[in-house]
Amino acid sequence: MQLNVGDRVTLTIQDIAFGGEGVGRVDDFVVFVPFVAMGETVEAELREVKKNFARARLVKVLQPSPDRVEPACQHFAACGGCQYQHLNYESQLRIKHKQVADLFQRIGGINPGLVSPVIPCPSPYGYRNRIMIRSQWNKPEQRLNIGFVRHDGGLVEDIFECKIAEPALNQQIAHVRQNPPPKGGIKVVLRIPPDNWTVPPDSFFQNNFFLLPRMVETVRELLRDCGSTHLVDVYCGVGFFAIELAGTVERFAGVEYDRMAIRAARGNATRHGASNGEFIAGTAEEELPRLLEKFQSSQTTVILDPPRKGCLPQTIALLMQVRPAQVIYISCHPATMARDLNALTDSGVFGLKRVVPLDMFPQTQHVECIADLRCGGLT
Repeated sequence: MQLNVGDRVTLTIQDIAFGGEGVGRVDDFVVFVPFVAMGETVEAELREVKKNFARARLVKVLQPSPDRVEPACQHFAACGGCQYQHLNYESQLRIKHKQVADLFQRIGGINPGLVSPVIPCPSPYGYRNRIMIRSQWNKPEQRLNIGFVRHDGGLVEDIFECKIAEPALNQQIAHVRQNPPPKGGIKVVLRIPPDNWTVPPDSFFQNNFFLLPRMVETVRELLRDCGSTHLVDVYCGVGFFAIELAGTVERFAGVEYDRMAIRAARGNATRHGASNGEFIAGTAEEELPRLLEKFQSSQTTVILDPPRKGCLPQTIALLMQVRPAQVIYISCHPATMARDLNALTDSGVFGLKRVVPLDMFPQTQHVECIADLRCGGLT
């Protein structure tokens, strides 16, 4: 069957792919459709046709899923920030668990049985403490759009509120709209600072305060289960994990390339009474060998919380060489995480004990994962 842009097709949704699009088929030809649910029959219009797949827009839901709900946000399906507001929260958790397990098996060769159920967020709406809104000149209407990039392209959708942002940020959105940027192309970062933590403007901090205590609890449980007496927090940022876990180990060290973040980490450590460690400005490749010689690798846990692109190959090779007792890998990008876990476990130096997903980003395609790797396998 020859398919062309503009054709309308009827599909039964067989899966939800990582990224949030539903998967349907015309004969054996795959068609991706956003804002659908498993098992639904929908009418869709083809917008892009490639050799092996097509993408379409949802025209009509012919047979809705019982998991379908009314989206809370007036901007949903135009704004590109959320993918799952049309699904009840329980089904979002099931989808994310399946996506993580499938992705880890496909990319990392990881047993899907090692992936725990997704830990839910106690506040599925109103949780984000940091957002970035953009301005763009709307030439046809001769006005400035202020909001988020649309899901279907590079244009900015004009928005008045963000349902997944904390209420204080929606007040800031209103202020920006009342005092707009002078022109299009300007990005405005809105942020609620964490209590009792110094975070420089460009430094990272987790964007969901509601699930953060459970995240720390999960990492602490894994650390205690291994029994390490020393901790090295790589990509430590402003020192959050190292400081929160300082009381679980005898000594700790945080490593971060961003010198402003390191200065903040030292101040945060003093404020929180974490006096049994140090924060070092440098790269993992420079500092890990020295620290693991000083701490004794067999008694050390290394926390990796890299940026979305994952770890450098040199970092992976270095961990294979120095062999700490445990690596706790934290990531909001399961694909690069699966790649790195595959590299760490490929030679048998490390064995993967479990992966714990946390829904730090309800209503969206994103999910945070924590992996527990042990040196010498899982004996």
